[in-house]
Amino acid sequence: MSSDAACFHCGLPVPQETDFKLEIEGIERSMCCLGCQAVAQAIVENGLQEYYRHRTAMPATGHELIPAELSKLALYDHPEIQKSFVIENDPHIKQASLILEGITCAACVWLNERHLQQLAGVKAVQVNYANHRARISWDEREIQLSRILKEIQLLGYNAHPYNALKQEELRRKGRSRDIRRIAVTGLSAAQVMMLAVALYAGAALGMDESTAHLLRYVSLLLTLPVFLYTAVPFYISAGHAIKSRYLNMDVPVSLAIITAFAGSVWITLRGDGVVYYDAITMFTLFLLSTRFLERNAREKSVEATENLLKLVPAMALRLRDGQQEVVAVLDLVAGDIILVKPGEAVAADGEVAAGISSVDEALLTGESRAVQKEIGDLVIAGSINLEGPLEVRVTGIGENTVLAGIVRLLDRAVAEKPRLALLADQIAERFTYVLLALTLAVALAWWWHDPDMVLEIVLAVLVVTCPCALSIAAPAAFAAAGSHLLKQGILLTRGHALETLAKVTHVVFDKTGTLTFGKPKLNQVLPFGTLDAHACLRLAASLEQASEHPLAQSFLERIGRNELHSVTEAQNFPGKGVTGLIAGQRYTLGNRMLSPLTLVQEDRTLDVAPGATMVWLCDEQKVLAAFEISDELRPDAKGLIDELKSHGLAVSILSGDSNQAVQHFADRLGITDYQGALHSEDKLSAMKAMQAGGAVVAMVGDGVNDAPVLAGADVSLAMGGGTQVARASSDIVLLSEKLPDIWRALRAGQSTMTVMRQNFVWAAGYNLLALPFAAMGYIPPWLAALGMSVSSLVVVLNALRLRQI
Repeated sequence: MSSDAACFHCGLPVPQETDFKLEIEGIERSMCCLGCQAVAQAIVENGLQEYYRHRTAMPATGHELIPAELSKLALYDHPEIQKSFVIENDPHIKQASLILEGITCAACVWLNERHLQQLAGVKAVQVNYANHRARISWDEREIQLSRILKEIQLLGYNAHPYNALKQEELRRKGRSRDIRRIAVTGLSAAQVMMLAVALYAGAALGMDESTAHLLRYVSLLLTLPVFLYTAVPFYISAGHAIKSRYLNMDVPVSLAIITAFAGSVWITLRGDGVVYYDAITMFTLFLLSTRFLERNAREKSVEATENLLKLVPAMALRLRDGQQEVVAVLDLVAGDIILVKPGEAVAADGEVAAGISSVDEALLTGESRAVQKEIGDLVIAGSINLEGPLEVRVTGIGENTVLAGIVRLLDRAVAEKPRLALLADQIAERFTYVLLALTLAVALAWWWHDPDMVLEIVLAVLVVTCPCALSIAAPAAFAAAGSHLLKQGILLTRGHALETLAKVTHVVFDKTGTLTFGKPKLNQVLPFGTLDAHACLRLAASLEQASEHPLAQSFLERIGRNELHSVTEAQNFPGKGVTGLIAGQRYTLGNRMLSPLTLVQEDRTLDVAPGATMVWLCDEQKVLAAFEISDELRPDAKGLIDELKSHGLAVSILSGDSNQAVQHFADRLGITDYQGALHSEDKLSAMKAMQAGGAVVAMVGDGVNDAPVLAGADVSLAMGGGTQVARASSDIVLLSEKLPDIWRALRAGQSTMTVMRQNFVWAAGYNLLALPFAAMGYIPPWLAALGMSVSSLVVVLNALRLRQI
């Protein structure tokens, strides 16, 4: 038997024979089981009592976990299982992408984040309320994933590894459910509207009262599916909002539907008066339709990236001991050789070990032309091999691929709301309070003036001024722009990126890898001592073998791996060069800022190509050699610079390269503001000086080097090819590595802000204009429903124009 009391934690009835109680905030609370008591005790002991004040829905039951279930969770600690959804950012620091089931409100997100963050060893927790995806980082030396999953289950939620196909299945079910609701509402609305026309015409032409009475009852029956089924999500959302003391747009929506239905039922039973079943069905139909369109637009940016993950095949053809074997992609390890036949998708990130072919990377980079691949070139999981067979040496699978890195960056962008979107939410919330107050005032005024008109006027005011358009004005614009840019190979990784791009007044470029291709070529070796050119080149390549700088490849491609010296105490100095010990002797390789020697100005007498960079090899006593290295200017760089300047944007170059090299490229591009021989801190200081003068700075770099400079800019863009994507610290990643995309992104930011302002003006103007007419009785409820829906549709359709930018 159960008592009348409900469990304070999960809401289930409390059995009479149980005695599970806990004092919370000075009040003794009853629990239905030991599990709920344990969960509540954990919440109280961790200082999370606010959860009970802010939650808007009950969690799943907190019954004790079955030992068999705990043993299943332990399987997630197995390295083979973790390969598909866990990455290792640093030694012992792991990150997993999970889906949380049971999330019903913002309080659920708050509880999971707060509780998990208090566990020893958990480094970061971020739960995305929109898609219920959680990113969790932890130190495996202090805590295991199974313990984290157990804690989530103890809170009453379920977590499982993120899977793009499963997520798509959940979305498909959600869309089917939405379409089913729209279909039911549409059928009801069509029939009710025909009856409403008969009722309105009958009132003017003298319809028999018994016929009118019958039509009202039939309309009631046709409206019941709408009221009891399709409009239920509005009631649930409104109920959650009221419980959390945060009024959203569904509060006036639900109030309007319930008021109209209750009033119409009363009039139907009384047998005299005007019913509003037509307004209820139309209002619900238009509202469901506009929200369906808005939700689809919002999900496009997420789907566009997740569709990439679906391109990665589940199986691969591995080559081992001259034999071919079909294996699961998750069974591959770094170093495996896989065969990719023409027409097949590449199963893992890797580098070409044998073969020559062209590869289609259009879905990743937006580049419609196939990319030629030969031995040593990198290929990305999900790209399509078009011509000849390729043997690929695996470098990354699962969460360690470029595509998985893109999803993580996009998750970060989606989780961060832009400032204007937050402002719109605040305005919509306050407007809801104002609307309810005005509705009450209008109702009292009409009650005093003409009580028979109160229901119609109140209904019209509630419906016509619903702040739906105001709430979606910003999200619809950002979602449409983000989805379109991603298809063009421009990935937004921060929520504020588009908003800041619209304000940019100054664009700062790093030179190497940005204005140039970032693939320097070694032109000549100039030895100064007793070592010959080849010996100097061996020393230089050995020092560079652990470096990520583009210059390193110009040395390494000239020396075979078996010729490299062993290097100890290797150190990298950003903007300067590298040092290390070879056979007990310390060598340095870099520019003049790195060398401890007072270098003789040999380069003044050397025949150096215009724009070339000189790199110096020194031991502890003398200069051993100089290397002349040059890079090619991107062919579209001049066009971009001219475009930026023609639109009034200031352009600068801040580079760590020599002054002579920077000047050469600046002169070719027509840039008058440039600085060379800068450390990362010097670049940051120069950029801060621009910002202090009122400039809004966009920094364009390579996404890996100069991370502090990118972080210090108002908005940063990275040329993000290859594995750099997963490590980019910028706000925007140019996957296509096309310079014209920089102007396209800037223009997108400006267009997005223009569209968003138009949406705000339209939404606010419509509400301010329609409110007095509705309050004075000039707008009937059915027209109010049409006007509200048209207002929301205008906002969504206006936002969709951003797909054409």
